[in-house]
Amino acid sequence: MNQPVTLPIDLNGIHELLPHRYPFLLIDRVVEFEHGKRVLAYKNVTGNEHFFQGHFPHRPVMPGVLVIESLAQAGGVLSQLTHGGSLTGRLSYLVKVDNAKFSRMVVPGDRLDLEVEIRREIRNMTLYSGVARVDGEQVACAEILCAEVRSIEAGS
Repeated sequence: MNQPVTLPIDLNGIHELLPHRYPFLLIDRVVEFEHGKRVLAYKNVTGNEHFFQGHFPHRPVMPGVLVIESLAQAGGVLSQLTHGGSLTGRLSYLVKVDNAKFSRMVVPGDRLDLEVEIRREIRNMTLYSGVARVDGEQVACAEILCAEVRSIEAGS
């Protein structure tokens, strides 16, 4: 039976769903969730992001790989919420990225809207389709494959 999910999910709730922490947690809020189907999460991009120090100092741009990682983390939230929302003994790893396209730069002050759908689940693998938008305009998209494995803490 599906547990009801109370939205929005804030940073504290995201900490319960993902193992990522600063500076690598790239989701700030979850605002929509359809069980087993899709999620919409936000990442508020600020000038204080650590990666802007070197990418690029006088023209800051969020690295495209981190936009893809943001989509993967949103996919992780979707799977966690769909399968009970517990990190105990389970971790997901990025296995493959296909058809990644970047349409526009993401800069300080943008709110990255991360919409991710589950395309297919086979055994411990999940294929996601993700689109990142700023102000309703697509900035990136990709198909992302993740594999779930038992964490070391869970034993063998």
